[in-house]
Amino acid sequence: MPHDPGEKDGVQHWHEPSGTRKAGFGEFKKQPTPYDAWMEAEGIPVFRGIGISKVQNLPLFDWKRRGGKGHFIQLYGTETKWGCYVIEVPPGGALNPEKHMYEEIFLVVEGRGTTEVWQEGDKKKLTFEWQKGSMFSIPMNAWYRHVNATSGGALLLAGNTAPNVLNQLNNADAVFDNPFVFRDRFSGDEDFFKPKDEIEPDPVRGLAQRRTNFIPDVINCELPLDNRRSVGYRRVEPAMTNHQFYFWIGQHENGRYSKGHAHTSAAVLVCLKGKGYTYSWPEKCGERPWENGMADQVNRLDYEPVGLVTAAPGGARWYHQHFSVSKEDFRLSAWFGPHNPGRDPGAPGEKHTDYTAIDVNQGGTAIPYWMEDPYIRSEYEETLRKNGVDCRMDEKWYVKADDADTTKSVV
Repeated sequence: MPHDPGEKDGVQHWHEPSGTRKAGFGEFKKQPTPYDAWMEAEGIPVFRGIGISKVQNLPLFDWKRRGGKGHFIQLYGTETKWGCYVIEVPPGGALNPEKHMYEEIFLVVEGRGTTEVWQEGDKKKLTFEWQKGSMFSIPMNAWYRHVNATSGGALLLAGNTAPNVLNQLNNADAVFDNPFVFRDRFSGDEDFFKPKDEIEPDPVRGLAQRRTNFIPDVINCELPLDNRRSVGYRRVEPAMTNHQFYFWIGQHENGRYSKGHAHTSAAVLVCLKGKGYTYSWPEKCGERPWENGMADQVNRLDYEPVGLVTAAPGGARWYHQHFSVSKEDFRLSAWFGPHNPGRDPGAPGEKHTDYTAIDVNQGGTAIPYWMEDPYIRSEYEETLRKNGVDCRMDEKWYVKADDADTTKSVV
């Protein structure tokens, strides 16, 4: 039994535990981090949960410092890893200019407008236009201001590394009033926010990467074939402003769904097009949680544009699986903050594998269709029937191949 130090006159007093008792309370409440305290001081609410069907449903509250209305979002599993919020740019107006010592990406949920970016001391501001579906990154510690070009609403979803920085520095002035200028992040060149379409292999896993600081339309932009999550799956990793905030854009064909796969917390799926649902469950429940009598530990969230769901809400490794249920393709963007599968624990130079794309019977964490819980397929097919969508899953994918246990390349 843990030892209670004891309280006298409202003051805790320390006493060494007697005998074999352990020091401390044993049970305690998790304390707010500096980032938690900062969010509370900003004066707007924080949404917490496994996800939300679409962020447009979140009520917006006056955010005095920013000059608009907003709502923080901290989905389970992202605590201390990265931050998120939605913010409305006032109709016909603008948010207050700001700069900060953390990275930030934006997805335009609704509306159109412009953003001005400049470095401390610059005489000229670089301005670019955005619309619904645009994505862009703000260079580290550069000044910026969002302007609404219409008399209607303009809503932006932001992801950032604010928790990482605020929790380390524990000083808001050092974050928002730091004079350092990152010329390697933002030179002010006229073409800095000009879209670039060239594809190259990313240097870590050799997956499709696009080096661009601005994407005009992530909802409809072309995506290279990937095939790692499902047959016909397409995917690209944007690399923006030399940031460490990791994210990608992927798409499942209609009438198909991804293999279940497991990794640790950080990833949040953002729905860009189509409708679908995501299941997630702790890895300890195994590949067949319904069959194993652990259905009560499975989370489900149905969502549409722009909905969010956390892939691993409880720390450790969680299985998660994504299902397309509408007549159009199911496009998602996954936001990880500075945490991604290429940065798992281990010394630099150690051999690593793209384990979420390798089947469990071959040493990875992806569940092949022939190994998954039978409940998943039956429910999916019934859901498609109700939605009037043809199921495009091939029967042979559910049959174990003769060479299934042979290690294969994921390239």
